[in-house]
Amino acid sequence: MDPVAANEAKLSIEMTDGGLLHLRWLPGVHVQVEDARAAMAKVNEVCQQEEHPMLVDMAAVGSVSREARAVWSIPCSASRIALLGESPVDRVLANFFLGVHVPPCPTRFFTSRSEALDWLSARA
Repeated sequence: MDPVAANEAKLSIEMTDGGLLHLRWLPGVHVQVEDARAAMAKVNEVCQQEEHPMLVDMAAVGSVSREARAVWSIPCSASRIALLGESPVDRVLANFFLGVHVPPCPTRFFTSRSEALDWLSARA
């Protein structure tokens, strides 16, 4: 499936042939509540009422508002979520979210794409 842009192209969502969702936030983007809602709506639309594992590439995200983080506590069509980052700031953002909010499905942070993909496929 070709990538689908959402919310003024702050992100793209793509479903692989193997059924893995890949959500990519653009570098430097400041994620607001409207962006988080648009992302979740697009995930649900792409999944068409089926659950799929999801890789979220959050590397180089500028910031995430508190309201946006709260949106990600609402269940969606993701069966499990691997948060992929590359910097200590990414890790802090992910750990803060995971420590304050209860994710709607199993969720872990990774700095290695291959480890994230292994975790997602091992839980399939």
